[in-house]
Amino acid sequence: MRIAVFSTKPYDEHYLSSANADHGHDLVFLEPRLVARTVALAEGSEAVCAFVNDVLDREVLTGLAERGIRVVALRSAGFNHVDLHAAADLALTVVRVPAYSPHAVAEHAAGLILALNRKIHRAYMRVREGNFALTGLLGFDLHGKTVGVVGTGAIGTVFARIMTGFGCRILAHDPHPKAACADIGVTYVPLPELFASSVIVALHCPMTPETHHIIDGEALAQMRDGVMLINTSRGALVDTAAAIEALKSGRIGALGLDVYEEEQHLFFEDLSDRVITDDVFSRLLTFPNVLITGHQAFFTTEALEHIAHTTLANVTAIERGEEGAHIISTERVD
Repeated sequence: MRIAVFSTKPYDEHYLSSANADHGHDLVFLEPRLVARTVALAEGSEAVCAFVNDVLDREVLTGLAERGIRVVALRSAGFNHVDLHAAADLALTVVRVPAYSPHAVAEHAAGLILALNRKIHRAYMRVREGNFALTGLLGFDLHGKTVGVVGTGAIGTVFARIMTGFGCRILAHDPHPKAACADIGVTYVPLPELFASSVIVALHCPMTPETHHIIDGEALAQMRDGVMLINTSRGALVDTAAAIEALKSGRIGALGLDVYEEEQHLFFEDLSDRVITDDVFSRLLTFPNVLITGHQAFFTTEALEHIAHTTLANVTAIERGEEGAHIISTERVD
């Protein structure tokens, strides 16, 4: 099958080309994002491969269907950027990679915690300038602290296990509690209790209408002063304006983000020679207790290999009429 791969970076081409040795698809690598004005680049293909910041609304999906596209293959787990009802109306099959490396994302979240707590990012810059003073670099022992985990799917479960290894007490909230978490001593509690009791709150839940801005002004008001907030899931889980106010008041003592609710205009591109015009994002960068990475939590060799293999295996299964493709149905948003 001819597949137009949008938002291609060198690593995408490398891993997809390697995985394609087992599938034999005709891969057309395209650097631009998939948006309304770039739909025409998919002409002649039967499938498109899209990433998290590609636009898959009704307008784009209609343009794809009109050009004979039958399959939308997401090389990601999240699908909140896809209009699934429009896809169903247009008879487009949407597939995803439900899990690639939960360890990658969970370990990155733990890394953000360690860096923010011990001010490693600030210490690195100081030492490079010959400043070996310790003032302002004081942290705390993770051992014995309470960590709140919002969402205990594959990633949240691995994260809880990691933090248990530090000797932390783990509180969790999830509509579907996991036995694997209970087995390692995780206690499931209502969100208000988790917010009130946790020194660190880490978000590992999907982006849904129910979780949009799950961290807003009201949620932050329930947290203790100086709380550390970590988000490696989806940007819109956090109301950024409310987070900025909480940083200014001291309610948030440290903020670690690998995602941002308006990241589609920023992340995955080199903008070092341009002025960033997103004033909200620029404001975040002014806080010394904020650490932002550019949606790289997933970015490990193991994860990229799994994403490539699963993405192409999804397309192959559909092409051959076989079972096994990870198809997303409209029931996921009903």
